[in-house]
Amino acid sequence: MILTVASATSLQDCEADMTGFELVTGYVFTAPDDLLDSIPGTLMLTDCLEACHANDTCESVNYETGLCVMFSSNADAYPGALSKSQFPVFTIYAQKTCLGIKPCERAWCFDRVQGYKLKGFGKKKQAATSRQDCLELCLGEREFSCRSANYNNGTAECDMSDMDRLTVAGQGAFEPAAGIDYLENNCVDEPVKLCEFKKFPGRILKTVDSVYQDVGSLDDCRELCLNSPYRCHSYDYGDTGELVCRLSHHSRATLADIQDPYLEVPEASTYELNSCYNISIECRSGDMVARIKTSKLFNGKIYAKGNPNSCVQDVRGSLDFELEMAYDDVECNVKQQGLGRYMNDVVIQHHDTIITSSDLGVAITCQYDLTNKTVSNEVDLGIQGDLKPAMTEEVIVDSPNVAMKITDRQGADVKPTAEVGDPLALRFEILDPNSPYEIFVRELVAMDGVDSSEIVLIDADGCPTDHFIMGPLYKSSDSGSGKILLSYFDAFKFPSSEVVQFRALVTPCMPTCEPVQCDQEDASGELRSVHSFGKRRRRRSTKSTSDARDDMLLVQSIQITDKFGFGAQQASPEMNLSDTTAFSIKHHDYNIDSLCVNLFGVIISCLVFLAVQVAVLIAWAYVWNKKRHVDKYHQQDGMSVSMSIPVGRTDSMCKLYDTGYAKRY
Repeated sequence: MILTVASATSLQDCEADMTGFELVTGYVFTAPDDLLDSIPGTLMLTDCLEACHANDTCESVNYETGLCVMFSSNADAYPGALSKSQFPVFTIYAQKTCLGIKPCERAWCFDRVQGYKLKGFGKKKQAATSRQDCLELCLGEREFSCRSANYNNGTAECDMSDMDRLTVAGQGAFEPAAGIDYLENNCVDEPVKLCEFKKFPGRILKTVDSVYQDVGSLDDCRELCLNSPYRCHSYDYGDTGELVCRLSHHSRATLADIQDPYLEVPEASTYELNSCYNISIECRSGDMVARIKTSKLFNGKIYAKGNPNSCVQDVRGSLDFELEMAYDDVECNVKQQGLGRYMNDVVIQHHDTIITSSDLGVAITCQYDLTNKTVSNEVDLGIQGDLKPAMTEEVIVDSPNVAMKITDRQGADVKPTAEVGDPLALRFEILDPNSPYEIFVRELVAMDGVDSSEIVLIDADGCPTDHFIMGPLYKSSDSGSGKILLSYFDAFKFPSSEVVQFRALVTPCMPTCEPVQCDQEDASGELRSVHSFGKRRRRRSTKSTSDARDDMLLVQSIQITDKFGFGAQQASPEMNLSDTTAFSIKHHDYNIDSLCVNLFGVIISCLVFLAVQVAVLIAWAYVWNKKRHVDKYHQQDGMSVSMSIPVGRTDSMCKLYDTGYAKRY
């Protein structure tokens, strides 16, 4: 899209809200005959610009910390009057301009660097009659966020980019270029929620944009920087006076063209903005999406904390990236905490292999309102199949709140732990007995507590995979309808964990759910037909991912111990069904649970057992030889016994540790 604008030519005729400023750092304007006023003691660049803005005859200012000088002319009218500041200080020159596009409300619109360009990141080229025309083209760009532009004074070409000196810092893209003005848009939106500042000791800036006094702490100074009326990128605190906070829109990335911009002060420090992140969560019908916007090109990856290899998105040179986590995707391990609440932990990692102090941990949450809903004709109720009411009217339909519980065979709640072989039942129940829905279950999976092993108990068709582990789902006699489904099983566990997590997809249907017919092998080895209230989901014609997921994901965990007497392991937190979003941030804070097995105790027990067996065999051999009166053996210097001791038991024990517990370390 090409946007044409008409530039205003007279500052006197310009409307107040169309006036903006362009900054040139390291240059000073000299026009003694056009000097309007000199304001000493000015500690804020914003105050200097506001004074010029309020004066209709003011067209430009020179500013350095503590002094503001206003002029009735500018460098466009007298190009030779603009020259580099004299070492050891540097001055900021600001020129007032009347724009054809309404500027933002920040203190100034653009930073200009003469004789420099941003190389390799051009996104759109367009002819521009002047530098101001290029400014307006960048401000008015709608196809992308124009962060900067290179204006070629010789060819009158405006090369716009969605990058600037800060987003590509450290890549050597900002370089000298004769006849080109680099224009950096100060009106772009930058993330400011999660920001990391790096400390650079031994130096502070000679000229800053703002000086605040009586600031209580270093953190207060940081907050002033993040909430400044311009894009603040560095600050120092307490180095030029007690409780003094100084802010600047400059950092090392924006001072490449300035000679010695810092004062060397051994006990002082400057804090420079490294990167910021804005994180937003989109809660959709079948998944949650974590979207990240950063202020600096990101190279790394984003992944679910518990599944760094299977639920991951690699990012290469981007300011915006995201991670989708489906509720029915076991790879992403989204946790359910109560009805309608889903949670997961996400890590933003800069390095491909290791976690560093620059990385972020994010806990994200989606909560869905499962209260009564008002629905009408052609509204998707999330029901399997198409519903076409005979009339159109508004009705109140209770949302089917479904819970999954682990009980004993009589339906009573079991303790948080059970033992292998205990008779248990898995219970799916619609909590509201007056709900018009029934339910069926499919894709029931049991997983260990560390996401390394899993077994399918009810397949995608709704049939049991092995009736010796778990039987078919049937309607409970207590309910007399499809509101309670039960399946019996004997407690089992995985070798590497005492936590067994059950995960199932539950689909509501109305008015009733039809069972699926499954062929199953009985105890005699013959196939017999059984009914199970699991059912294959009807295939949809559309390929839309979000539309295809209309099931509910239920998760329940239980700690099951074996009968071998090994040390108890830590159970993972119980995870239970998600337009409200929430997230909490932890910077470089990761808790990793470790499970240990006392190998030394087991080895000692095995050795004692073998020693007892050897002693018994020796005694038996002695008695047997004595009864045979084999005297020649007694005449020898000693008695030797040759035997073969089975080692299969200890070998199996070793294999258990190698294949199971060893995975933990």
